[in-house]
Amino acid sequence: MSNFARDVSRRLLSLLVTGFLCVASFPALAADEDPDAPKGAAVTVLKAAKSCFSNLVEVTGLVLAREETAVRPDRQGLKVAEVLVDAGDTVTAGQSLARLNLPDGGGSALVQAPIAGLISSSSAVVGAMASGKGEALFSIISRSEFDLVGLVPTQDVAKLAVNQPASIRIPGAGDVDGRVRRIAPTIQPDSQLGQVFIAITTNRRLLVNSSGRALIKTGQSCGVAVPLTAVLYGTGGTVVQVVRRSRVETKRVEIGLMAGGQVEIREGLSEGDIVVARAGSLLREGDPVRPVTASADAK
Repeated sequence: MSNFARDVSRRLLSLLVTGFLCVASFPALAADEDPDAPKGAAVTVLKAAKSCFSNLVEVTGLVLAREETAVRPDRQGLKVAEVLVDAGDTVTAGQSLARLNLPDGGGSALVQAPIAGLISSSSAVVGAMASGKGEALFSIISRSEFDLVGLVPTQDVAKLAVNQPASIRIPGAGDVDGRVRRIAPTIQPDSQLGQVFIAITTNRRLLVNSSGRALIKTGQSCGVAVPLTAVLYGTGGTVVQVVRRSRVETKRVEIGLMAGGQVEIREGLSEGDIVVARAGSLLREGDPVRPVTASADAK
């Protein structure tokens, strides 16, 4: 056999061996593929987890003095000789507020604070007459104590109780703490609203009649929670889309409290269920999907 023939034979043999190996490898590749595996769109999912929600009652009202004491002289015919404090001053019990001249040049007398607190108003003017029955010279907010007084719907009154904590926001004073001090025993017949008094705890300066908003914590509920974006609202009810075996399932749920972008699921889901993070009408029951777990930041 010539060298040319031998070279051709070697090349043909090499091609045959290569072809046999390629053919032999195809069944192995096909065996690794699952013909029943869904090949749908990628969707972001997360696990339904337990969380606690505060049950809150919202109250909007006015900042009012809890108790005010009017200060007048104890006799008639006196004239204001000197004013020692102004409205807005904080005074102590027994502190001198004004000096009055007695009639007919009989000397002078001091008007003193009967209680510690904040001077909310003053009508004392040098040269003006002062008497025990006329307009009060001073009005003192006793112990500088304030309440946020507001109205709540009848259904919320039943949730309130004395000493429940409250978070209060007052324009100009910021966020302050509070606590339910008193709940009116009657409902206003025309509006069907009940009155609640929330004691304000703060050293900040408050303005009487300024508005405020309080959130009263009336309880807490703990259960399964999902993001608000995972819930769909429709004529058929409230639903959440879950992924099982790489396919979409629609589950009707009963929702509860909401806070911080999360919603409580009272019925219909279990802890650990794989939930579509952003449910939508483009996903339908039985659709194949490729679940992608949401990152911690996405939650």
